[in-house]
Amino acid sequence: MSLLVTGGRGLVGSAIEADLKPTRDTLDLMDLDATVAYIEANDVTEIIHCAAKVGGIKANMEQLGEFFYANMILNTNVLEAARKCGVTKMVSFMSTCVFPDDATYPLSADQIHNGEPHPSNYAYAYAKRMLDVQSRAYRDQYGCNFVTVIPCNIYGPHDNFDLENSHVIPALIRKCETAMEQDTEFVIWGSGKPWREFMYVGDVAEVATWVLNNYDSPVPFIMSPDEEVQISTIAQEIATVMGFEGAIVYDDSYPDGQLKKPSDNSVLKQHMPHFEFTSIQDGLKKAIDWYKANKKDVRS
Repeated sequence: MSLLVTGGRGLVGSAIEADLKPTRDTLDLMDLDATVAYIEANDVTEIIHCAAKVGGIKANMEQLGEFFYANMILNTNVLEAARKCGVTKMVSFMSTCVFPDDATYPLSADQIHNGEPHPSNYAYAYAKRMLDVQSRAYRDQYGCNFVTVIPCNIYGPHDNFDLENSHVIPALIRKCETAMEQDTEFVIWGSGKPWREFMYVGDVAEVATWVLNNYDSPVPFIMSPDEEVQISTIAQEIATVMGFEGAIVYDDSYPDGQLKKPSDNSVLKQHMPHFEFTSIQDGLKKAIDWYKANKKDVRS
């Protein structure tokens, strides 16, 4: 009996304790037969599915077909292989991009299929939505105990620090570092006024493991902390931790997007009422310390 984590070298997968974390060279998830053979050979009984083809807004907009195809095949193969091999429990990671562009706030699981996702990454979003559909379909027809989770913005060690494809926190860390190296201003795209939810990857791993062991509902499990943090606060905290003493400038020629995008974490609070989230201050320090210590090997 063993736990397989797909995408085990990525941001989330690297933080989850597991028996098996195969690399792409070891296991090609785009090959159904190879995936079945690997699960059978390693007596896999549980899976946390983190693997995905991911990228920033630019990549998502320019490679719509590639993102859709890769994620559809990858996800379909992993779930089908798990079904064929009699895997007893599977947790699959979706993304907040699955919610409709015109969703109401706080974001809740019952809204996922109520409208079109944002046009910038609709192909990836629809592929991720299908994890919910396939998991429920396999539950209804085959009795599979497959569940899904939807995390908010995740950050921490093993993140992608490539400026073309990274998310807000690793991008700000890189920008702050560049400003320090070049003795320039630390420029933030947008006004810095929007509020967003951020969850440290260690917390995500802990909750995902709890879901694996305790949560059996077909309703997607939303992972998010109790509060949102303003982008300007994130930038200022990064500057403090990194020792940047120059000017922080907000370039409001770039759009802000929604001012607030809260999600409904009532299910998490119901089942894990005493869970303590890592503070944004502690989480950022851990992320920055890891980045500095592993700079030569990070995705950048």
